Amino acid sequence: MSDWDAARYHRLSDPQRAWGLRVLERLAPAAGERILDIGCGTGRLTAELARRAPGLFVVGLDRSATMLGEALRHFGDGAQFVHADAAALPFRGPFDAVFSTATFHWVPDHERLFAEIYRVLRPGGRLVAQAGGGANLSRLRARSEAIQRQPEFAPYFARWREPWRYAGVEDTRALLTAAGFVDIEVGLEPAPTSFADESTYSEFVACVCLRRQLDLIPADRHESYLRPLLDLAAADEPPFTLDYWRLNLDARKR
Repeated sequence: MSDWDAARYHRLSDPQRAWGLRVLERLAPAAGERILDIGCGTGRLTAELARRAPGLFVVGLDRSATMLGEALRHFGDGAQFVHADAAALPFRGPFDAVFSTATFHWVPDHERLFAEIYRVLRPGGRLVAQAGGGANLSRLRARSEAIQRQPEFAPYFARWREPWRYAGVEDTRALLTAAGFVDIEVGLEPAPTSFADESTYSEFVACVCLRRQLDLIPADRHESYLRPLLDLAAADEPPFTLDYWRLNLDARKR
């Protein structure tokens, strides 16, 4: 699979930034804290986090080399960035908090993820995060799967498996409890996101939502894959709206 088109994502990721700013309000960092941002992407929220209180030590972590390159280009003077996997955190020293947005659904093994986060937190340290969950993008995914079954595309998707894990409330709460966390709060909220027109919707969907699918088919067939999705989105009410759901997680290390 190709890596992210990080410069394009940086330009398009206003919805993710808006959700993340609300998560930052929940985090409410205190002066001098050590905070790990898991799945920092191009660093837009990492840099915002670093400005929230004096003396913060903020580390942004991502497994995408292109995302980190973009983060360093824009925000290299305001935070530290590390290339690593969220399910194998390369740290020994404790953090006061772990912050994450729009990332956990990209990690298939949530049991290992939460164990790693618990390990790198100090006693009393907190996890404040948000990811896709529940029925996230179910309408778009169902429509995309219907296209994958068409004869033109079926051979490219013979071994296709969704790379996301959109967890639910109860299974997430159970895994956080098993990892040792206390004061657990988990909830799902709808976050429908509308775009101004077909062009902006198409660019966002191709870069963010359907990147993995488009990776599997020749570039000259991208338009024929996307066209029916765009026509259906135009007929939705409201048009060009993605049916996002966000899973909010708050917990504390015992």
